[in-house]
Amino acid sequence: MFHHLVSVKKSRLRNYFPALVCLCHLAANAWTMETNPPAPTLTVDTIFGQNAFSPAESPAATWLADGSGYTVLEAAPSGGRDVVRYDPASGRREVLVAAAQLQLPGATKPFPIAEYAWSTNTQKLLLFTNTRRVWRRETRGDYWVYDRGSGRLQALGGGGEPATLMFAAFSPDGSRVAYVRHNDLFTQDLATGRITRLTKDGSATCINGTSDWVYEEEFDLRRAFQWSPDSRSLAYWQFDTRGVPEMSLVNQTDSLYPQVTRYPYPKVGQTNSACRLGVVRANGGRTHWLALPGDSRNHYVPHLLWTPDSRQVVCQQLNRLQNTNLVLVADARTGASRTLFTDRDDAWVEAVPEWRWQGAHGQLLWFSERGGWRQLYALNPTNGTPTLLTPGRFDVVDLAGVDETGGWVYFTAGPKDPTQRLLFRVPLAGGGEAQSVTPADRPGTHSYEFSPDGHWAIHTASRLGEPPVTDLIHLPGHETVRVLVDNAALRAKLAALALPAPEFFRLPLTNGPELDAWCLRPPGFDPAKKYPLFIHVYGEPAGSTVKDAWGGGNYLWHQMLARLGYVVVSIDNRGTAAPRGRDWRKSIYRQIGVLASADQAQATEALLRARPYLDRARVGIWGWSGGGSMSLNALFRHPDLYQMAMAVAFVSDQHYYDTIYQERYMGLPDDNAAGYRAGSPITFAHQLTGKLLLVYGTGDDNCHYQNCEALVNELIRQNKLFSLMAYPNRTHAIREGENTRRHLYTTLTDYLQANLPARQ
Repeated sequence: MFHHLVSVKKSRLRNYFPALVCLCHLAANAWTMETNPPAPTLTVDTIFGQNAFSPAESPAATWLADGSGYTVLEAAPSGGRDVVRYDPASGRREVLVAAAQLQLPGATKPFPIAEYAWSTNTQKLLLFTNTRRVWRRETRGDYWVYDRGSGRLQALGGGGEPATLMFAAFSPDGSRVAYVRHNDLFTQDLATGRITRLTKDGSATCINGTSDWVYEEEFDLRRAFQWSPDSRSLAYWQFDTRGVPEMSLVNQTDSLYPQVTRYPYPKVGQTNSACRLGVVRANGGRTHWLALPGDSRNHYVPHLLWTPDSRQVVCQQLNRLQNTNLVLVADARTGASRTLFTDRDDAWVEAVPEWRWQGAHGQLLWFSERGGWRQLYALNPTNGTPTLLTPGRFDVVDLAGVDETGGWVYFTAGPKDPTQRLLFRVPLAGGGEAQSVTPADRPGTHSYEFSPDGHWAIHTASRLGEPPVTDLIHLPGHETVRVLVDNAALRAKLAALALPAPEFFRLPLTNGPELDAWCLRPPGFDPAKKYPLFIHVYGEPAGSTVKDAWGGGNYLWHQMLARLGYVVVSIDNRGTAAPRGRDWRKSIYRQIGVLASADQAQATEALLRARPYLDRARVGIWGWSGGGSMSLNALFRHPDLYQMAMAVAFVSDQHYYDTIYQERYMGLPDDNAAGYRAGSPITFAHQLTGKLLLVYGTGDDNCHYQNCEALVNELIRQNKLFSLMAYPNRTHAIREGENTRRHLYTTLTDYLQANLPARQ
C-alpha cells in the first residue's frame, strides 16, 4: 500500500539525475588521480571498520498510487533532502517537496526525514522525524504533514511530550491521520486539527494499535491498525499482556547503578497475551469487537484486511500449535464472523502476509502448501474455493506484483535451482503454465518493487560475490530502462583482489535428498595440500545460507579466511527455508536441532571423503542465532568430527525461546518433552572435547543472555573448558557501540587462527 511509510534510514542516497551523476563520477576520478590511495585489501578493519567494501544502495523508492512515477529522497544543495519524483518512461525529474519547505520557524536547517508517505492523491506528505528506537527499529518519534497546495507544515499530536507518536498513517481519502500514542489509538483531522482519542484504556499492560514483543518479532506486526477503504473506520489489534511472564535486561554500564528493563516475553508453554480485534469509527465511539472463535490467549491473529466495500474485516487466525489457519470474515458493525477458508497441515502452516484482494471479482490471493509445494491460489470471496494459479512441482518464494489490466500475476521462484530467485508470471485467472520473465542469461537472486499497474519495477540483482545492481525495468519484457546503481567502484575493488569464485555443488545423504552447498578455496589452491575446513551454518527454519546472492560482510570475511588458507563451506540441511517443497521444510517437525545437525554431520563426512585435500583433523564450524545453536549441537553431538566451534547469540535450551517460533516447529513442551531435550545443545554439553568460543550480547532481547549463562553453568559443572566473549548491552545483532563489529570479527578471526590453524 503506497500510503504506508517508506523507511530511508539505511539507504545510501544517490542522485538519479544523469548530469549530477556524471559530475560525481568526475569528482571521484579527480580525487583518485590526485591522492592515488592504495587499493584496500581484505582485512577485518577494511570490511567491518572502514566499510571499504560496502555496496552503494539505491535510495528507497515509493511508487505513487496512480502509477505515474516514484519518489526518492535526494540531498538538497542547501542542506536537508528534497522529495523528488521520477517519470519511469522518460526519467524526467521533478522536485515535489523541497527541503527548504520543511524548515521550521527559527530553525537553521530543514528537519531530517526518517520516513515519509504520500496521501493517495499525492497532495499531502506525511513525515517522520526525531525518532527513538523501540527494540530493533526506530518506531517512535514526531510526525508532520506537509500540504503541497497550501504550503502548510502541520504537526501531529497536539504538542506535549515529543517523540511519543508511532505508526502514523493517512486515511485513504487523505483527510485524517491515525497514530498510536502511549498505547492508545488516535485520529487527527487535517483540516481542523481536531484530535480524537479512539481508545482510552491504553496502559503498560493494554496495548492498542501496536503489538506486543512476540507478535512484532515473529509476525512482523508493528502498526497494528488499518483504515477502512472508505476512511470512516479503523480495525485494530488490542493486546492484554497481564499474566505474561516478564524478562529483565540489566544495563550495568550506562549509570552508577544498574538499570533494569522489564517486558512481557512468553517462553514456550507460558501464558501469551490475550489478543482481540476491534472496529471503531474514525470520529470516535464504541469499539465493536470481532467475535472470533477460541481462547484469545491460545490463538494468534497475525494479519487482517478490509473487504473493498468496507463492510467486513477478514483476518487470519492460527491455533496455538499453528497447524490450522482460518480465514475468517467478520461483519464490521456486529462483529459476527464466519470461516471462509481453512488451511491445515500435519506439521504447521505459515501465516500469509502477502495476501491481497485482486481482480474485478475481488478474489483473495493466498499461499498454501496443501499441494506439497508453496503455491499461489486465488480464493473465491464468497465461498473460499481455492483456484491454483501456479501449477507445477516448485515453490513460489514471494508475490512480486500484479498486472490487473493484462491479467498477470508475477512471482519469484527457483524451479530448477533452489539457490536462485528468478521472476515468473502466470495468468491471474488461472489455468496457465508459468512463464519465465527474468532473462535466461542472468542467474542469481532478483528482487522487484513493482509499480501499482504492474508495468514497471525497480529491480535489484546480485550473485554470491557479485554486488547488487539496481535498475528500472519495463515489463513484461524485462527491458532495462535505466541503471540506478551499478556499484562499479566496488566491482573494480573486488576485481583487483582476484577473489576465487564460489563453487556451488550438492552433497549426498544416505537416506534423504542431496544438500545444497557452496565452497570458497584459497587463492593458489593446491589439491595435493591439506587445508582446514571451516563451515558456516544456520540450519533452522527461519532462513538459509546457500543462496546465489551477494553475501555482504560475512562473505567478504569468509573470502579473507580463504586467503589465510581455509576452505570455507556452507551447507543447507533439511528444514531450512529453501524452496525445495513442503516435505523438505517440515521434515524437522518436533525435532529442531536433531535431524538438522545429523544432516550437517553426514554432509561433512561426505565432503571429507570426496575431497582428500580437506584435513579431517581440522574441522571447525560457526554460526549466529539458530546457527549458533547448530554450531553447539555439531560440536557437542559429534566430537569425533568437529574440533572447534564459535557460537554467537545462540539458544542453548529450547525452553528459553518464545512461544510463537519454538512451538510452531516443536509443539508444546509438555507434549514433546523428549524432543525439547533432544534438540537443545545444553543436553549434550558433557560431550565437549573440542575448542569452543561463546559470544553474546548481554542486552539481547530476543535470544536472552540467560542461554549463555545456563550453558556456562553446565560446562562448569561438567568441568569443560571454553572461552567466552560478552558484549555489554548489545542486542541480538551485536552492532551497537563504537567499534563493536570490528572487535567482534577480530575476536572470531583470532580464535579461529589460534584453535584451527591454517598453517602447520
